[in-house]
Amino acid sequence: MNKKLILYGVVIVLVLLLLLISLGIISVNPGKEINSNSVNTGNYDNLPEKCRPTAGYTEESWKEHLGHHAETQDCLKYFN
Repeated sequence: MNKKLILYGVVIVLVLLLLLISLGIISVNPGKEINSNSVNTGNYDNLPEKCRPTAGYTEESWKEHLGHHAETQDCLKYFN
């Protein structure tokens, strides 16, 4: 009987957690990834278009990407 109650409790907690995540009440975004929402909220509106991070890049990986291209190396000054 106790095992069934514990199992039901775990299932209820998991369902509630999934519901809260799907409604956007709880946000799961490990590792400070830049997603399309953060780019579109104006965080990078003051940067030239070629310097703005695209979706899927962390700030560190974006800086590394910029450094590999001669035409975007001047963008690195915006991320110091």
